[in-house]
Amino acid sequence: MPSRRTVLAAGAGVTAALALGTTAYAGIPDDKKLRSLISRMTLEEKVGQLFVMRVYGHSATAPDQADIDANLKEIGVRTAAELIAKYRVGGIIYFTWAHNTRDPHQIADLSNGIQRASLSQPRGLPVLVTTDQEHGIVCRVGKPATLFPGAMAIGAGGSRKDAHTLGRISGAELRAIGINQDYSPDADVNVNPANPVIGVRSFGADPNAVAGLVAAEVAGYQRSSVAATAKHFPGHGDTAVDSHYGFPIITHTREVWEKLDAVPFRAAVKAGIDSIMTAHIQFPALDDSGDPATLSHPILTGILRGELGYDGVVVTDSLGMEGVRTKYGDDRVPVLALKAGVDQLLNPPDLAVAWNAVLRAVQGGELAESRLDESILRILRLKSRLRLFDDPYVRQGAVDRVVGTKAHLAAADHIAERTTTLLVNKGGLLPLSSRTHKKLLVVGADPASPSGTTGPPTGVLATALTELGFTATPLSTGTAPSSATITKAVAAAQDADAVVVGTYNVTAGSSQKTLVEQLVATGKPVVAVAIRNPYDVAQLPSAPAHLASYSWTDVELRAAARVIAGKVAPRGKLPVPVQRADDPAQVLYPIGYGLSY
Repeated sequence: MPSRRTVLAAGAGVTAALALGTTAYAGIPDDKKLRSLISRMTLEEKVGQLFVMRVYGHSATAPDQADIDANLKEIGVRTAAELIAKYRVGGIIYFTWAHNTRDPHQIADLSNGIQRASLSQPRGLPVLVTTDQEHGIVCRVGKPATLFPGAMAIGAGGSRKDAHTLGRISGAELRAIGINQDYSPDADVNVNPANPVIGVRSFGADPNAVAGLVAAEVAGYQRSSVAATAKHFPGHGDTAVDSHYGFPIITHTREVWEKLDAVPFRAAVKAGIDSIMTAHIQFPALDDSGDPATLSHPILTGILRGELGYDGVVVTDSLGMEGVRTKYGDDRVPVLALKAGVDQLLNPPDLAVAWNAVLRAVQGGELAESRLDESILRILRLKSRLRLFDDPYVRQGAVDRVVGTKAHLAAADHIAERTTTLLVNKGGLLPLSSRTHKKLLVVGADPASPSGTTGPPTGVLATALTELGFTATPLSTGTAPSSATITKAVAAAQDADAVVVGTYNVTAGSSQKTLVEQLVATGKPVVAVAIRNPYDVAQLPSAPAHLASYSWTDVELRAAARVIAGKVAPRGKLPVPVQRADDPAQVLYPIGYGLSY
């Protein structure tokens, strides 16, 4: 932890930057003081303030050599401190794969190092430190931090109180490690079961239910002084294309958008949302130019600013995604985004190209410097609301007091118990009794942990069931089990009293379907647990019992195990409809469906 003297010395940058006349500013700045600060920034500093950038390494000044090499290759700097010194970026985004998030104390040190590096610059400003901590299947900070069920699981629980608790606790833990902005919650209304990029990241298919949960989670984050971010405007819930790899087109009419996609975003704006993230999608009913929403003046300035009355920070989704790069080059995208009404440019593939393009656009008169000032004022307002001008640093003592406490972990477990959804229970198979079904075989998919710190699912389920009085043996069969793997699982089932199988996005031609059918054919009781999308049940009519957990993180799987064992009753209700596999026009299980015992 930095000493108080070190913190005060580094913080002198803030004090100097906010000094008006002979009086140093103390407290949250007002617009007049922020505008004065902006007036003293160089053009290069202004351009940098608009960018939120990735950087490799666990330390701001002393990352591992492999991370130095990655930084040199992708950004042309060695460290986060050098990145800030060269480009004066206003924000940094943390990723697990960039080795930013090893453990809470390391993250706190990294955050302090980033703030120190920025505040030590002339006219230095505090940094927005961000990440994607949605919980569920998108999570950058793992154990020992508290991990909650994802959005669709919260949708199944249906409790705004639980959504608020998630935001409050997650926000407190993020703030304790120096992350002050979270790119969550997802405000998309997931009405397309084939959606490959949103799915269980959405609270559900009912726009009003989604809106209520979005607003509640936002309030929770605000209570913990972390900026929440509603995404992906104007709505990414009805697409069969992943905007990371393609350019989705939303075919909703303007009327449908008003009644469906817009509802949660209006609720977020009403709740005082701190930032809104754009979507790299075409939405012809809102803008027929063929441009992605991220680059659309009619969508961002006309609708979001004008019609929805939003005057907070607008941040792009990652500029490295294919959806925003299809039509224009990487030098045009950031300029067009700013012209459309964006404030922050997130994670461009080549920062030098993007940064210099914005600089040249101002120097050449395509972008007015006053346009940059508008966005910088919004960004600095956000930093001031987060009290980053008062004290941008975190203290190591707070990490142990806040992160992953028993009370927080217990809250996550209790919330998870209210989300597990029972869809099929033929003959009252569930709950299983350890007296009649002592030996369990747990097979199924073992997708990689969202945070790198949980799983594998078969092992988590087996351990949890064993702790509940069963003797459970895990056997990983993967998302596409081979015939040899299926044969092995069927043979292992002969020695079990019942089989639990974790399924992962089962399709009509999936060998997971064959696995379940052959396990059912053994005559052993089979309990299927959909560990991602709840739509698996439509493809598995032979399974006598079927649960949906909505994600494969430990907290959701342990809750499913308690439901299987009858320690808690299933309480979740489907937040999306499940269509028939043989006739998608027909609903097999409607929104609100869920059994109990």
